[in-house]
Amino acid sequence: MLAKVTSCALVGLEGVLVSVEVDTARGMPGLIMVGLPDAAVKESSERVRAAIRNSGFLFPNKRITINLAPADIRKEGPVYDLPIAVGVMIASEQAWPQQVEGALFIGELSLDGSVCHVNGILPIAALAHQQRLRRLFVPAADAPEAALIDGLEVIPVENLGQLAAHLQGLRVIPPYTPGQGLASSPLPPYAADFAEIKGQEHVKRALEVAAAAGHNVLLSGPPGAGKTLLARSMPSILPAMSVEEALEVTKIYSVAGLLPPDTPLIRHRPFRAPHHTISHAGLVGGGNWPRPGEISLAHRGVLFLDELPEFGSRELEGLRQPLEDHQVSIARASGTLTFPANFMLVAALNPCPCGYYGDPLRECTCSMQAISRYQKRISGPLLDRFDIHVEVPRVDYEKLTDGRLGEPSEAIRARVEAAREVQRQRFAAWAVREPPLLCNADMGPSEVRQICSLDEAGRGLIKAAMQQLQMSARAFHRILKLARTIADLAGSARIEIPHLAEAIQYRPRRAS
Repeated sequence: MLAKVTSCALVGLEGVLVSVEVDTARGMPGLIMVGLPDAAVKESSERVRAAIRNSGFLFPNKRITINLAPADIRKEGPVYDLPIAVGVMIASEQAWPQQVEGALFIGELSLDGSVCHVNGILPIAALAHQQRLRRLFVPAADAPEAALIDGLEVIPVENLGQLAAHLQGLRVIPPYTPGQGLASSPLPPYAADFAEIKGQEHVKRALEVAAAAGHNVLLSGPPGAGKTLLARSMPSILPAMSVEEALEVTKIYSVAGLLPPDTPLIRHRPFRAPHHTISHAGLVGGGNWPRPGEISLAHRGVLFLDELPEFGSRELEGLRQPLEDHQVSIARASGTLTFPANFMLVAALNPCPCGYYGDPLRECTCSMQAISRYQKRISGPLLDRFDIHVEVPRVDYEKLTDGRLGEPSEAIRARVEAAREVQRQRFAAWAVREPPLLCNADMGPSEVRQICSLDEAGRGLIKAAMQQLQMSARAFHRILKLARTIADLAGSARIEIPHLAEAIQYRPRRAS
């Protein structure tokens, strides 16, 4: 008898329907699996055999052929255990085929028949809804994640015996009912708050400007000045994610297997801080079967690179294209996958190997050659992509011992959200493009020309700055975008001279 069960394969961040075909026939007992399965899929035959037997059913003593169609798409992971088991039970007449029509099955089986968690549930649920499938059978632990997609009946399955009783019409599994107000519930607390940071008021201002439109920031200063603490406090002043942005981020984390089991929807903007020993594939993405890297895991959030010169040159140069395009394309012989990578880059570095070059209190022990080599580890084109360059000096004793708290992140975040709202209204006509234009940092030359116009005095100021600082065309556009953001924070409809002057002072003193 032939049975067909619908399942799903993941290609990058998108799902592709897979038809699991199970045929039982007379002949030498055995099981053959075709359809480009990987080792984990091939091993499912033993898991399925034990799970069916330990759930109180019979595994047919026949020649069984399993086909995973389409055959030209690679199938990987244990996600096909449940649909294969359902197909075997239908083919051996232990379940009814009418119950699986219009349904998609996904799940890993334990040897005792328990249905275990699998990665990538959210894009699978999105595909099921897109293909107008009525029901989605998932592991019970993954039901909250699948229920994030509206208009889909999610059936939580705890074990194979429970599912078989449902398919036989003996005991119906009630659909999962999601909790009310998941996206509108209060946000969990942030790990750090700007109120706890002593001094560094000009750095806090620079980070507020950066957060208001997603500008890239480079922090430079001696060890212990607070660069890392400032960077780790950035998520607390970033605006809350919209539901669409939260679903985007959750999809990436679901595919990567990094979604916490008790967190079906990621609410805070991501903050990723990889170590400088990270590989190119780990940072940008890749592998034999490409997976999202840290730049994609930081999508809609912050990528923090501490000790920037210690990162490999190949890894750093791999950031240049994603910083411009807000996505990364990874080509392999089997095809090309594209992952989103619209992140805010925050980097920190010391001015020299010992860290005290230019410090007024502690003498630098490095030679000029060592300082030059250290600073040249970061290329000019990469430095040019930082909108804001800010010095982080050491903090005085009086400020460290001052018992008063600084301005809290909540107050700064309110100003940032007000500026973002102005930008959302400004770019409403561009929001439908791909990738969407959501904030000032996303603007291209065409949008800069239309939105960031200057008066005669402003044009004279930026002309003088370009000649003195020897700025590139990219730096010119980035200054205009930064000035537009400062004007938004000030509630100004036009870019005034003070806004432009502040934007210029965030550029490095020397040409990159």
